[in-house]
Amino acid sequence: MSKMEYQPLTLPRLQWNKKTLSNTYGEIVAQPLEPGFGITLGNALRRVLLAAVEGSAVTSVIVKGVNNEFSTLPGIIEDVMQILLNIKQIVILNKTGKSGKMHLKISGKEYDRATVGNIVADEHVELINKDHILAHLAKDGELDITFFVDSGRGYQPAKWPIGTALQADNRIYLDAMFSPVVKVFFDVEKTRVGKDIDYDKLTMHIFTNGAQKPNDVLNYAVSILRTQLEHFLLASEIPFNEISEVPPMKEVVVTEKEEAILKGIPVEILLKSIDELELTARSHNCLESHGIKRVLDLVNLTEDEGLKIKNFGRKSLDEVKDAMKALGLSFGMNINEEDVIKALKQRGALEVGK
Repeated sequence: MSKMEYQPLTLPRLQWNKKTLSNTYGEIVAQPLEPGFGITLGNALRRVLLAAVEGSAVTSVIVKGVNNEFSTLPGIIEDVMQILLNIKQIVILNKTGKSGKMHLKISGKEYDRATVGNIVADEHVELINKDHILAHLAKDGELDITFFVDSGRGYQPAKWPIGTALQADNRIYLDAMFSPVVKVFFDVEKTRVGKDIDYDKLTMHIFTNGAQKPNDVLNYAVSILRTQLEHFLLASEIPFNEISEVPPMKEVVVTEKEEAILKGIPVEILLKSIDELELTARSHNCLESHGIKRVLDLVNLTEDEGLKIKNFGRKSLDEVKDAMKALGLSFGMNINEEDVIKALKQRGALEVGK
């Protein structure tokens, strides 16, 4: 029995934008990806980044002089509820992942405000946003708080002991968002490999609170996904890594001129008839009567110019916008026809002399 010969996959190159990379923001580009894989991988990574990356947060506190979150403290401008809301915004880097304690004791005679920088933490707990204000103090005010730090994933509601209104140690429990990831979004564009132009280019934008760097949380998320997916392998793994390869960079990256003009779209559509957009007869006829016969003519039109076309109202405009958006196009792109022809020749999609 002959051995099955599988088709190789196109493997992506990954590159961080070093100009914008920081402790709180990172932009990473993965290209080329198999057609359709941009959204598939982007969605999976985004969901894991937002929900499953491990972090640490304050889960309970003991505030000296109070036994519930609805109290007030003499000499402190904020009530206890506002102080607790401020405490929930403390950004913590836990170097071991183990539980820890922190302590704040401050007097209005020395300071007019209590900040995260005034907190003394366990050795394995590092505080990131030290300028964050927890409370303002009058001269007779005094604040004494013990913080309890735990690690976890995602969101955790306050773990109040069942059946007990007030705790023996006056502890107040807090809900916590452990994830260091603040926001994630991604863009998918088209890119080419050789003469093929339907491959995907995935650009991910990752924002964190500074407790972990974007490249670290991405590595964590990929590790989680890979671990989970491995358990779906109910038979021997197909060795795609062995039979596939990453295309040379020169075959992947479009020229700067093309990138500026085309923004990752398939250029062949630009010189085709507006029939490609499958518009209603009313919209199609209005455009043609105005001399708009090619997609290129349409994208070089502004919205204001479109609304001035006879019998072409806002409803028709919105229809055309939706049709163009599906192809990665929009009004007012200001694309030069010579540049399109040149780009098509470079990609081998237009015969020289045509």
